Amino acid sequence: MSPHKNAQAAFVSAVAVLLLSALAAYITIGHLESSQKWVVHSYQIQSVLGEIDAAVAQASRARNSYVATGNENALPSFEAAIPGVHQKLAEVRNLTEDNPRQQELCTRLEDLTMQRLGFFREAIALAKASPQNVAGQNEIAHQDLALAFEKASVMQDMRDEEQRLLKVRTISSNRFFSLTVATLAISFVLSLVLFSIHYRLLTSELSARAQAEQTARESEESLRHLTSRLLQMQDEERRRFSRELHDSLGQYLAGVKMNLEMFARTQPADELLAAIQLLDQSIAETRTISHLLHPPLLDEVGFSSAARWYVQGFSERSGIDVELNMPDHLERLPRDFELGLFRVLQESLTNIHRHSKSAKAEVTLQPLPGEMILQVKDYGTGIPQDLLTRFRTKGAAFGIGLSGMRERVRELHGQLDIQSSPSGTLISVTLPLVAGVQQPPSTVSI
Repeated sequence: MSPHKNAQAAFVSAVAVLLLSALAAYITIGHLESSQKWVVHSYQIQSVLGEIDAAVAQASRARNSYVATGNENALPSFEAAIPGVHQKLAEVRNLTEDNPRQQELCTRLEDLTMQRLGFFREAIALAKASPQNVAGQNEIAHQDLALAFEKASVMQDMRDEEQRLLKVRTISSNRFFSLTVATLAISFVLSLVLFSIHYRLLTSELSARAQAEQTARESEESLRHLTSRLLQMQDEERRRFSRELHDSLGQYLAGVKMNLEMFARTQPADELLAAIQLLDQSIAETRTISHLLHPPLLDEVGFSSAARWYVQGFSERSGIDVELNMPDHLERLPRDFELGLFRVLQESLTNIHRHSKSAKAEVTLQPLPGEMILQVKDYGTGIPQDLLTRFRTKGAAFGIGLSGMRERVRELHGQLDIQSSPSGTLISVTLPLVAGVQQPPSTVSI
């Protein structure tokens, strides 16, 4: 086979590999998206189960309040909780319609929940008819307690089933992601090799043509026109090859980059370590995000404990010394405000770790009358002034994190201010609150 045909074969093979890899990536990405939907589906079921518990607990508290005090104001709260229970039961049934085992458990859960609500109503009716009938109330409470234990067992079985499915689905999702990464990486390498072979063969052929033209030009004047034509063909082939590299390989590589970035941002890092060993920097960033999932402490005890937990963990992971200044006894804030403050703290410290090269940082939470101020300061290299000026004056984005931080603060009707110099950066967030002044902050060295 001639060098020209070898070059053509190498080029066609490279394009074919890219097309096949694109098809394979499309198929595996489709499977990955499907598996991710099932992962989210399991989390939804677990969330709804928790909401059922909360709705039943609300009805139980209203029942207990009326039975204990006879306060009629507790009855509307009881009646208001009942529709929520029915709604959540219907929702969990719809979510588990693909699983016969869960449907059976759902039926038992509905029966037990309805029986408990019946006991609640019976206790209320008894309290209305005979307020002093303590024995009757105790009997109802005893029967309700047995149902409550049985209902808790059923819900635990449902949670265990979803946890089992979640593990299987997560493994499947990671397998498809690994397959996608491997397919793209292998096809990328093969394509580069084939294009390199094509280029070398084409260059060799063109060099041979140029040499033949030079020989012909030296021997006969009549061959000068042919030589000129061959040189034009050489230029045209090189231009076509350059265009092919840009329009085919360049576009495919851009698509590969976008796909990898998209999936790397959405996967938990501890599930991806074995799959993306070739992307060391991405592994590190993914591992950091896994630690930035919504911390349970934020919902359970508030921003103060969540912030202390996160700052301590961040300091241990990054080696950056963080000084935390916060009131010892900070009252609970509105949920959106606590989440907003936590995300600002999270992103600010992450940026310090990634970009500032600072060995220490300071975090200060200052409650004032009607507002809350969070400041995060580092002593690193700072943000380039031209980018910072565009961010302030034109709203230009120079980082997904800071852009998201700005939008989050804006939604809470707060203010975000960034001061930066070669000696460090100060991020200050002010959020308006109705709450009064808290106790003075105490210093905690992390």
